[in-house]
Amino acid sequence: MDLSLPYDRKINSRSVTTELSEWVAQLKWEDVPDKIKDRTKFLILDGIGCALVGAHLPWSEEAVEAVLKFETPGGDSPIVGWKGRKTGLVSAALLNSTFIQGFELDDYHSYAPLHSNSIILPTLLSLCSKDPSKHSGRDFILATIVGFEVGPRVGKSIGGSSILSLGWHSGAVFGPPVAAASACKFLSHNAIQIEDAFGIACTQASGLMSAQFESSVKRMQHGFAVRNGLFAALLADSNYKGISKVFERKYGGYIPVFTLGGLKPKPEEISLGLGEIWRIEGTLVKLHPCMGGIHSTCECVEELVNSQEVDSKNIEGVKIELGKAAFHHGGWKAQRPINVIGAQMNNSYIAASIFVDGSLQMKSFTEDKLNREEVWDIVKKTQCVENNFEGQIDPQFKLCTQVTVTTKDGKEHISRVVNPKGVLPPLTGKEIVEKFKNLTNNVITKDQQDKIIETVLNLDKFDMSCLLDSLDIDTSNPLAV
Repeated sequence: MDLSLPYDRKINSRSVTTELSEWVAQLKWEDVPDKIKDRTKFLILDGIGCALVGAHLPWSEEAVEAVLKFETPGGDSPIVGWKGRKTGLVSAALLNSTFIQGFELDDYHSYAPLHSNSIILPTLLSLCSKDPSKHSGRDFILATIVGFEVGPRVGKSIGGSSILSLGWHSGAVFGPPVAAASACKFLSHNAIQIEDAFGIACTQASGLMSAQFESSVKRMQHGFAVRNGLFAALLADSNYKGISKVFERKYGGYIPVFTLGGLKPKPEEISLGLGEIWRIEGTLVKLHPCMGGIHSTCECVEELVNSQEVDSKNIEGVKIELGKAAFHHGGWKAQRPINVIGAQMNNSYIAASIFVDGSLQMKSFTEDKLNREEVWDIVKKTQCVENNFEGQIDPQFKLCTQVTVTTKDGKEHISRVVNPKGVLPPLTGKEIVEKFKNLTNNVITKDQQDKIIETVLNLDKFDMSCLLDSLDIDTSNPLAV
């Protein structure tokens, strides 16, 4: 058996790496259905909203200060939400990604969990910033679509959400080839350059899910994927040689290595239905400011609170039943004191907070609310257990959650949510615009909101200077206003 797979500069159509590289290189605007183009614009708007909201959160400001401290002054690439502030191409992309991931409000994927906007938008905003009037909105949208297609395909090839159960931060692992693909498409790379970029990007793939407990770096790990994938594309632009056939390479390839923990490798997922099956349609827009695997818990608890049969003061015990990935990701036992990132990743804490407040808002995570006695009293009474609901629901519904509350009178109150809002069906374009307005309401002015919405939803008619101009604004810290 040949483990080395010697490289041939001729394209080998039997390689999934090569098939994907060819598809990225050859995809044209006319190849994409209108509904996919339209959906992409609404997803871009959602990502921009998350960036504006995240730009001046305390940990985002710390990131800006830390990065600019070692970055050489100058540069062409804008830092979103910091009017007039620019830095180097890679550092700006890293920071803008950190903003989008700044408050667990950005998109996620039902097929293989990653936050695509936090990878794609920072990559492309940096690339178009040097001479934005020479780059069309159509090119930006097409490169964005490429990224949204590559991410879930690569993710599913190594287990999708199952990789979370092994302790990997899925989006940080899936992300480098996403950034590379979007960047290569925007730079008009050929298939050989794209394959090289994939090879350079994938050798940098990593991300530990232990980042979720207390570290600021969880917000930045998709940014590391951006940095690595963007750097890979820039190296490939000068024909720097990457690993060939990197996804399926038998020894040391991306898929064989990341499925060593017992996951089933599925290389065919990478090229399955390219140009016919649009994985972007599985991209979901969040309504709750917490980890996606907790959204069903949010809605179970809201239903119980709204029933008026459960009051925070009469709770004797709470049991939260979760699917495997959601349990490993968010079913861990919370400990005091907890910080914002830990709270946003923990089912017990989120449930307790909603029992007390009735709903989950951004300001549910201000410092004065994080360690309330009434919340922690319920956290102590809460047990999370794994339950895949086998034989009860379609196995594809991995976000199914059941919350059972025992009240002090001995009665049990049960709520089950198979899919949270925004999954089936996904949020409409109108609902995404409404989310954008609600999120940014106290962060930017109404005129600024309207200009951004108008620009993004008509981006195919403009060059990129219009978008960059609309984003050259100062934003406020949403937790302070």
